Amino acid sequence: MRLASLLSAALLCAFPCAAAPQMASQKPEVPVEKWTGKTILLIGAHADDDALSHGTLAMLQAHGNQVYVLTLTTGNVGTQDPKLSRRQLADIRRQEELAALKDLGIPGDHYINLGYDDGLLEFEDRKAVVENLVRWIRKLHPDVLFAWDPGKVYQRWHKSDHRAAAYLAADAARAAMWRLLFEGQITQEGLKEWMIPAYMFYNDTDYQDENTWVDITGFVEQRVNAGSHYISQYGPGWKNYNPNPTEQQVKDMKARVLDTIRTRDGKRIEGFRYYTGLPDSIGK
Repeated sequence: MRLASLLSAALLCAFPCAAAPQMASQKPEVPVEKWTGKTILLIGAHADDDALSHGTLAMLQAHGNQVYVLTLTTGNVGTQDPKLSRRQLADIRRQEELAALKDLGIPGDHYINLGYDDGLLEFEDRKAVVENLVRWIRKLHPDVLFAWDPGKVYQRWHKSDHRAAAYLAADAARAAMWRLLFEGQITQEGLKEWMIPAYMFYNDTDYQDENTWVDITGFVEQRVNAGSHYISQYGPGWKNYNPNPTEQQVKDMKARVLDTIRTRDGKRIEGFRYYTGLPDSIGK
């Protein structure tokens, strides 16, 4: 019996499926507002998925962290304007994202787009997408990964691309730490396996799993200004895109963004499910 128990324990330690359970109420030991010197990577499906974290990203960049935003799709489908082609829309979405990041203080060369088609992410070759993400994780060595929340204990529902992005990010984080997965990146490209130490998961409507709230009071204006650039996705550009919105249209856009920012204990905040530990237990 003792031998069997020892063998069982050895197998759990030896194989990648092993992981310690997530603590129920994890929170950063150092408040997010005091983070400095970290590399931050956000993985989203579309240009604007980072908008839910704009205040936090602006704050982190201002406090001496290096922030990178990786978008999986070009956003080349999501419009009701019949005059726009997919190519035109992809170009518009890229320029809007770069303008938003500029307002957040994030350099344009810290924006990465993998070029997949909007709306079809879950139909792409999953292995190829994960390999692509793993490569960037191994290049950047992020200390913290921001991503759509794949769910804690249960499967969280997201619309198609967000759902796919949530699981792809989690799967890539797990694969990146194993040197024998996508080994060519290590033997041929000079990269090294990397385990991401911490995660900040976000959602757009369901906040029940949040355990960390970041005070963005000093960065509300940057979030508002950044969000107002997504003209093709909201307000006046959704059905009839105009690259030169009127002053009133921009004012309305900013008011809309401001209205989406939540308040907690009298402070403007952004909320996350913080997790630290092995990627295997992201959802446990």
